[in-house]
Amino acid sequence: MIFPIGDDNIIGGHKPTVAYTLLAINVMIFIFQITLSPNEIEYLLTDFGIIPQEISQGQDLYAIITSMFLHGGLMHLLGNMLFLWIFADNIEAVVGNKMFLLFYLFGGIFAAIAHVATDPYSTIPTVGASGAISAVMGAYLVMFPKSRIKMTFLLFKSFYIPAVAFLLFWFIQQLFSGVGTYAPETAEAAGGVAWWAHIGGFVYGILVGWFFKQRYGKNYSYTIV
Repeated sequence: MIFPIGDDNIIGGHKPTVAYTLLAINVMIFIFQITLSPNEIEYLLTDFGIIPQEISQGQDLYAIITSMFLHGGLMHLLGNMLFLWIFADNIEAVVGNKMFLLFYLFGGIFAAIAHVATDPYSTIPTVGASGAISAVMGAYLVMFPKSRIKMTFLLFKSFYIPAVAFLLFWFIQQLFSGVGTYAPETAEAAGGVAWWAHIGGFVYGILVGWFFKQRYGKNYSYTIV
């Protein structure tokens, strides 16, 4: 199995305390989740996760925020936290703690809106930080196009690939999967993942990342190691 484990950016500036705090909060909430009974977990996910039908009717809007801190399983959590670990610190180092927190939360909100808009009658709860983290990835693409992502093969051998290639491939994969949900023959295979939340978050991240680059571009630089 090949998966990312880091990048080659060295950036001075703000300490990424918000990114690491968000990571810790997600982990602690998941630890709390696994102490619950199956019925309690079901209640937690349905009451604090996004149910598009309810959101589209203006109900339980708080779930747009709370859903960002819940996860459906260990692999779901680990995948999201790995990507948060790799990409978020660089952006926060540039834009600052408060700005990063606002960017992250609004990224999750924008992603949730995209998910609800594309499936407004769904009664299936959606949870996870993927939408907000997709926004982080979109901003990273714009702000650090020359960086490289460190990949590992079964934790034995590592190599680097351009961040642009990694992130664009990831986005194209999400886009094809999202479009596939509208095709009856592929909808079932594509189910279980809020693809349009990923797409919406990534597009939001690109737009805000462009703004960040215009505003902070003259004030930050990064070193490739």
